[in-house]
Amino acid sequence: MHPASIRARACALAVLTGVLTACGTAATPSTGAATTDGSVTFGLQFPPRSGLAIDTDDAFLLTQLAATETLVSLDADRQPQPGLATGWEQTEPTTWRFTVRPGVTFHDGSPLTAEAVVGALDHVTGVAAPPRAIATAGITAEADGDAVLVRTGTPDPILPLRLSAPGTAILAPSAYAGDGPPSVVGTGTGMLRITAADTTQGITLERFDQYWGERAQVASVSARYLPDPTARALAFRAGDVDVVLGLPEPAVLELEATPDVQVQTVPTPRTASVYLNQAAPPFADVTVRRAVALAVDRTALAEQALAGSALPASEIFGPAVPWGGTGPAPAADPAGAATLLAQAGYGPDNPLDVRLWTYPNRPELPTLATAVQAMLAEAGVTAEIQIGDYAAQEPEVLAGRYDMMLLSRNLLTDLPDAAGVLSSDYSCAGTYNLNRYCSPGFDALVAGLADVTDVAARQDVFAQAAQLLEAEAVGVPLVHTVDSSATRGVTGFVPDPTGRVLVTSELARTG
Repeated sequence: MHPASIRARACALAVLTGVLTACGTAATPSTGAATTDGSVTFGLQFPPRSGLAIDTDDAFLLTQLAATETLVSLDADRQPQPGLATGWEQTEPTTWRFTVRPGVTFHDGSPLTAEAVVGALDHVTGVAAPPRAIATAGITAEADGDAVLVRTGTPDPILPLRLSAPGTAILAPSAYAGDGPPSVVGTGTGMLRITAADTTQGITLERFDQYWGERAQVASVSARYLPDPTARALAFRAGDVDVVLGLPEPAVLELEATPDVQVQTVPTPRTASVYLNQAAPPFADVTVRRAVALAVDRTALAEQALAGSALPASEIFGPAVPWGGTGPAPAADPAGAATLLAQAGYGPDNPLDVRLWTYPNRPELPTLATAVQAMLAEAGVTAEIQIGDYAAQEPEVLAGRYDMMLLSRNLLTDLPDAAGVLSSDYSCAGTYNLNRYCSPGFDALVAGLADVTDVAARQDVFAQAAQLLEAEAVGVPLVHTVDSSATRGVTGFVPDPTGRVLVTSELARTG
């Protein structure tokens, strides 16, 4: 069996059994003792798109690098745990009281107080586009002694989870002193303090010795932005970076056989999907969308195009989550797809030509795009592939000025409860509704989650929503991906299935 297939099937087994741990092989990993000094350099896939603004997706990078923290943290099961708040209670249907952790010092030397928390929350809830996790919650905050009262517009059973989102991180009051966006340099509370940040080249951090929790073993960390997967692999081979993420499959196979290199692959709740613009022809017609779904062989994409390094998707949520689909992916039928297209008025006399956009930061996407293009051609659809920078593509996609977009999305990164992504990505008012899908029935199903507190009952609704999206061909989920990383001369790095953590207190160099 192909080495990648062996690794992928091991990861798949880990997913199906609910064990979200790293899997992979290491050829003679480093055996030196860990040191509490030294520096570790990361090679990262995505540069910040919004100048490291805390209220944007750039906040994920700040959390990954242990520079910023939120009131609530998450455990391995994605359940809320104390963070900058030591505890919380729901005092009224729309009011929660969060007790602020004492003895926390911001990187600028000022203390964490209830007033500082209120100021940070006021900023993030007051921007034009609040983070997806809190965008629809109607949050307001006020200080109450050593605590903060957080109110929501309607009863919200998952408010603590919302306040674990990286975009709700608490910065020092000095961060908000200027006229521009808050400065994240030297204003967080994490175990590493940002010393310099270049939004095109990289970011450097040093150990914060006044950290309230367990101190970092490593003295400093730097991250280089290397969007091109080949460049990332080359930088690792050259020794320019110690940890590299998002490796292309050929590099994974090569590095697995390289002495002193540890390669790890971890299954994630990330799904690569083709998004279809329902706001305009041809995909405003559900028949055309169903034809595209029928033309694509999802199993072949996972097992052949990606050499077994992904799992075929039967719906948007995969087996990495309890409510996700574990059944076989729908079988492809190019002839049936052509029949549906003919019913919609497309054929030899009226060919269907579309643009298929994607980006290279995730190495599997161009490969998937080429394979999807060939599958659509069998059904009579001509797809022109355009590979570009996602930061430039996103405004066009959000505005509905596109046909098809092949995109990889971690569905539980910003909020470890599917209500968030179902609302932001698929509701009529969703802030990241790339498909431009709008269904009052779907909105009512998701809105009903506001009254559901039982975990199992919520998961039943998540599964129903996924089935509805599949039935209406709201985009085409293709594969559930696994993330690959490689390290050399480093100990204590464990890939995080949720994509939230890169640096832990155990991270250290070996010597």
